[in-house]
Amino acid sequence: MPHAPPLGALLRQYSAGSPLACDPVDHGLLNRGYRLRTTRGRYFLKHHHDPETADPAAIARQHRATRHLADLGVPVAPPLADRDGRTVAVVGGQAFALHPWIDGRHRHGGQLTRGQCERLGALLGAVHAGLERVMPVAGRARTESADPADTFALIDDLLARVRRRRPADCFDELARHRLLERRELLQRHAWRRPPRGTSVGWVHGDFHPFNLLYRGDAPAAIVDWDRLGVQPRAEEAVRAAAIFFVRPTGVLDLAKAAAYTRAYRRTAGAGAEELAAAVHRVWWERLNDFWMLRWHYERGDTRADAQFPAVSALAVWWTREYDAVRDAFTG
Repeated sequence: MPHAPPLGALLRQYSAGSPLACDPVDHGLLNRGYRLRTTRGRYFLKHHHDPETADPAAIARQHRATRHLADLGVPVAPPLADRDGRTVAVVGGQAFALHPWIDGRHRHGGQLTRGQCERLGALLGAVHAGLERVMPVAGRARTESADPADTFALIDDLLARVRRRRPADCFDELARHRLLERRELLQRHAWRRPPRGTSVGWVHGDFHPFNLLYRGDAPAAIVDWDRLGVQPRAEEAVRAAAIFFVRPTGVLDLAKAAAYTRAYRRTAGAGAEELAAAVHRVWWERLNDFWMLRWHYERGDTRADAQFPAVSALAVWWTREYDAVRDAFTG
């Protein structure tokens, strides 16, 4: 298989038996994962390949967080310790972790009932409240919002890249349309740039459908804690809702988002003012964000292309329906 992990050396460190099968798991965009079956059981083997998150100390911090959350009853899959008690295995300069295999499937917001949306919001609230208990934050970092001047320069650069594509395909045509549309929106709304935000606690950092496994109707495990970090908690709640509850046309299911948010606020202890500020900052983030186009045109990486139509339409719809979106998260 491509990028085959060093199974012999790894399994010896874990006393996990001999390998019987090792298959890539294809959902991750950054790190590599494998479904591993050995003579002693089934596991998820994670190769921390992304240079931004592959620091062993940072990985160990993620592991400690998940162990603490598991003790609090949050559904997670903490890593297994090797023979020396370590949860990060470094082989050939590469970092790996071995987790128990969790049977389950991913579910997007369209597959969730209103009650399950409430359960999802309560789950994220439990994550934030639990992290606040086990990982206190010293001081409060402040985060800048995107500068529209930088975004205008990026739009010009991406438009030039699109123009150089010959022959243009349907993705290029959509990219050009959305870039021109977004430039006009930013010109009209640049005065609404939000002030610097205050980080209030540790968050998962990447809470979306592919990082949550369901068994039946219940969440079985929150996975992929690579982006664990200190950020405004309510912004993660809004950002996650914008992923779970976006329809293919780029419209948010506001009824489900409202049910999710009410449960989140109760569990996390977040107020309406905090959520309103988060809605504004995430809206602004979406208006200035072009990471999918940068992957496509700067890196030649097309893995996120399928998400672009809905995500790019969402920024336009959200701007038009700004008050309704805010009310869904604060009502």
